[in-house]
Amino acid sequence: MQRIAFKMKLNKGQKQAYKSRHDKLWPELKQLLKEAGVSEYSIFLDEDTDTLFAFQKVSGNNNSQDLANNDIVKKWWDFMADIMEVNPDNSPVTMPLEELFYLD
Repeated sequence: MQRIAFKMKLNKGQKQAYKSRHDKLWPELKQLLKEAGVSEYSIFLDEDTDTLFAFQKVSGNNNSQDLANNDIVKKWWDFMADIMEVNPDNSPVTMPLEELFYLD
């Protein structure tokens, strides 16, 4: 089991929209993530910087970032593009984070 962490950037003042959209995460997207081996997926917000910190456990060699060619994922990106920093294809700008410490 891998532990993956990355950060993203939320647009100023979009905390409630981001939370609301994730509270109503599409069932087909949730299923896709589970089928890809993603579990314990959490996203935290640093309100001082509007930085989102994401963590997920993944079985196998994939993670949620490897689903870029899936139509459901592309539709989700389009849905989220107005409230966060995105690339030209509407995928979130993400920065992988290196794990420096882990206590089991």
